[in-house]
Amino acid sequence: MSTYFLTGAATALLSVSLLQAAPANAAEIDPSLSVFLDGRQLAFQTQPVIEKGSSLVPMRTIFEAEGAEVTWNNKTQTVTATKDGVILTYRLGETTAYKNQERLNLPVPGKIIDKTTMVPLRFISETLGNVVKWHEYSGSITISSARNYETAVEYGINLRVSPGKENDSDVIRMLPKNEQVHVIREINADWLEVQTKDDTIGFISAKPMYTDYASPALVDKQADELLAFGSKFLATPYEFGAKSGQTKTFDCSSFVQYVFNEVLAIDLPRVSYDQALKGKEVKVDELRKGDLLFFSARGLDIGHVGIYAGDGRVLHTYSKVQGVHFEDFDDGWKKRFVTARRLF
Repeated sequence: MSTYFLTGAATALLSVSLLQAAPANAAEIDPSLSVFLDGRQLAFQTQPVIEKGSSLVPMRTIFEAEGAEVTWNNKTQTVTATKDGVILTYRLGETTAYKNQERLNLPVPGKIIDKTTMVPLRFISETLGNVVKWHEYSGSITISSARNYETAVEYGINLRVSPGKENDSDVIRMLPKNEQVHVIREINADWLEVQTKDDTIGFISAKPMYTDYASPALVDKQADELLAFGSKFLATPYEFGAKSGQTKTFDCSSFVQYVFNEVLAIDLPRVSYDQALKGKEVKVDELRKGDLLFFSARGLDIGHVGIYAGDGRVLHTYSKVQGVHFEDFDDGWKKRFVTARRLF
């Protein structure tokens, strides 16, 4: 089945939910409407229009985003879209269209707005396949053509209607361990938009404990969030043996333990020696932001830990004078360096 037909059909399904709040006979451009096709935001030269209870969108943009060839016959006022042996033909102003020889009914006729052929979202609603979701929280549409579910749930997690902290967003259902989902896009360091095998689209936590999903872009976002959160405690006093879970004082390992748990829900042991047993070992020339660096200290093989901050710097604490601070990963520290571990 042609992908661009599926996209149109899925988009069509959304028109009713989009227009519930619109006046029945109003005609208005919606410049705030964002449409994401398989995680990519579509750019419209002419913005979608709501008219008489239906939403009209640029036909060429939708179809060409899916790789279809679109032609316009000005004499007959006819649009033809072709892909993979499927030909869709529509004459502007009519309430019928043709998929090859199959006749399709349109809810309302298309029209030209600002020299752009606009068609109703239900234009090919008879050809189902894609999954579409209207997100009220952001005023955006997600269209997904996913047929592969590459990401495994590793720890039971709530599928939510919008990205938000616990109790801030309605729960659709619990995704159990081993369920497979497709990640449509990364919303930010904390949230992923996903599609389940039953064609439900929602949001799950991006924290590494919940799924086996990983990407360089997400890792970079999470590392930045980790360091930004840790930076909130700059100059917090150093106290050897500081109690876990509190933020008035830290020692090196209690600081690392607290930051990783708060930002990424990674539960680390209390002392640096045990922390060095977690994750996987990486070489110094392979370091990336968020890796843990372990050093000898106080006569111990491993007695100190810090967070690699990128650009040859470490975020850590060991001094009652400086407290939590950034410092160069210089030759002095490299002489005491023992190992680096990657946790996400």
